[in-house]
Amino acid sequence: MPLVSLMFVAVTLPAEAPATQPVGGPGREALWSGTFRWRCGPPLIAPADRPADPCHAIKDPSIVRFDGRWHVFCTIRSRTRTHQIEYLSFPDFDQTARARRHVLTCHDGFFCAPQVFYFTPQKRWYLIYQAVLEQGAGMFPAFSTTTDVSDPGSWSRPAVLTDRKPEGGRWIDFWVICDRRRAYLFFTSLDGRMWRAQTDLGQFPRGWSKPELALRGDIFEAAHVYSLKGMKQYLAVIEAQDGGRRYYKAYLADALEGPWRPLADSRRKPFASPLNVIDSGEHWTDSISHGELLRAGHDEHLEVDPNHLTFLFQGVSDKDRVGKPYGDIPWRLGLLEAIP
Repeated sequence: MPLVSLMFVAVTLPAEAPATQPVGGPGREALWSGTFRWRCGPPLIAPADRPADPCHAIKDPSIVRFDGRWHVFCTIRSRTRTHQIEYLSFPDFDQTARARRHVLTCHDGFFCAPQVFYFTPQKRWYLIYQAVLEQGAGMFPAFSTTTDVSDPGSWSRPAVLTDRKPEGGRWIDFWVICDRRRAYLFFTSLDGRMWRAQTDLGQFPRGWSKPELALRGDIFEAAHVYSLKGMKQYLAVIEAQDGGRRYYKAYLADALEGPWRPLADSRRKPFASPLNVIDSGEHWTDSISHGELLRAGHDEHLEVDPNHLTFLFQGVSDKDRVGKPYGDIPWRLGLLEAIP
């Protein structure tokens, strides 16, 4: 499988003003007790109207705040081409309907489930995703880079992040986070296991270790890991299944190597599910599926403010998904805001 060589160009980024975050939130107490409550707003982002390739779902959002705007990358499901990555940007969430939609052109094959962050040592933006880069070669973690996150046409062609598969050979939903010494790659294998590989910061995006088992439990996919601002701890939120519905569990660790301690890890005590979510308007979702916490910054440390937790997620009602195969479910994106 060919690898894409990269030239790293130093750029100076403008100072970023703090993003506006919702008032309130569960605070640090919820991260000790594991008791979370959320308010669900209306759906904010629906599939774009593209007559040439009808789009029926928008999924897997990754979001950063930079230069006074939100930048969102997500998977779209269409009839002609099943898995693509779309980009949109807006100054605030009340303006999502006016955001221009751009399908990334850096890859013309299967690619989806993006993660975006700015990698400070190289002064470049990274997009991590899963992709099929060669016919018949299977799906691999891949990456593209740019110096301008706001230019959807500037991303480099995809390169393989690592080809070192875990035991059993299955992997999905790749996620990178760094501490001050190493970069860590997390993913799941759809069988109750979360895996971790690592590399020194100076070798990133190369030099990955063999994947090691990081966590075993009743988990499924979309394992996303964050550093908690002011707490010297890490939070892992992982999607789980409850019949046909999806919901989220949470775990804590003192280091990215683990071990991970259960925080909100059951159907009765979830991180986010219909059990602890109330609607602020019309009910539109019965699943809390693949999403991302809004970050306090945009760099490789993936820091979130524990006192202002907000979750951009994909949702769908039981009524809208009934009788549909998974690939045809009409997912939309909305926000959960943590409440006391």
